Amino acid sequence: MFEAALSPEYLVYLAGAFYIAGLAITNQIVLRLLILAGTGVYLIYYSTVADNPLWPAIYVSMLIGLANVGGLTSLIARNSRLAIPAAHADIYFDFPRLPPGDFRALMKLARRYNVTEDMQITAEGDAGDKLYFIISGSTLARKGDQAFVLPPKIFIGEIAFLIGRPSSASTWLEEGCEVLEWRFDDLRRKCARNSRFKLALEAAISVDLASKVARSMGKDAVPVQQIPTPMVEALSGVRRGQVSSPGSSSIR
Repeated sequence: MFEAALSPEYLVYLAGAFYIAGLAITNQIVLRLLILAGTGVYLIYYSTVADNPLWPAIYVSMLIGLANVGGLTSLIARNSRLAIPAAHADIYFDFPRLPPGDFRALMKLARRYNVTEDMQITAEGDAGDKLYFIISGSTLARKGDQAFVLPPKIFIGEIAFLIGRPSSASTWLEEGCEVLEWRFDDLRRKCARNSRFKLALEAAISVDLASKVARSMGKDAVPVQQIPTPMVEALSGVRRGQVSSPGSSSIR
């Protein structure tokens, strides 16, 4: 029975079955595991099919297997929670579309800090050169003749980053806000080197944009009375009758 299982014909069919099953599955980790199993069976086949091992085929199969192991290790590391940096573990779930490995890469490029005094981070009509993620605190925005408050857990400057258009709103952070900051150039270089990272980052930003559209309907609106006085004074050009809650607009 065991000898029959090791017959060349049986081994070829078994290896082929592993390859076919792997190529029929979209999960990259399972796919690579099945291909690796098929490669292992082919190694046994090349070792036993003739009186002498087929060394060229064995060497090539071993190289294929090693390359597969390298890719599999990278995939597992990218999706492992162990890749999440301890310093930013508290905000990982604020980036739902980022695998742990891509989150780690994104955090390596970020500067995380607390705002010590009210500060402007974008200007309407300015192209900008930085992307922000507001971890905590309120963001006051002015768009045209309207002012409104945005809650935390949002990106600021994402449209300028994605498509290079000037900011359509001016935004201020209140004292005490905690924020992540990236330079556009750093992110674009990383995206150019790693298309998978680029796709993951764009997916995370798209979720943020969708949530802003949802908030524009008025849900989760923040009362204007909660806008810090110094920040309101910074918007002295906005007439009182035209100040509104987030339900009237959303930052882009």
